[in-house]
Amino acid sequence: MIVINLDKAKNIGHARRRAARAEEFKPHDEIIMKQIPGNDAVIAEAARAAIRAKYADIQTQIDASSSPDEIKAALGI
Repeated sequence: MIVINLDKAKNIGHARRRAARAEEFKPHDEIIMKQIPGNDAVIAEAARAAIRAKYADIQTQIDASSSPDEIKAALGI
């Protein structure tokens, strides 16, 4: 029988969540960091706020998970 350490599974889930969030942030970070003309930093920051909210919800779901399947569901995998 295989026994999965739920705490370690949650840590792995959080690492995957952070990596996915970073990928979604990249195009908006570029706009804000480089102040690219023709791109509105306010819009980029609003998009970043929406991404943060999305991943905060996923973080809460992972923390509340009681099985690896629930962690996978929270991550959408």
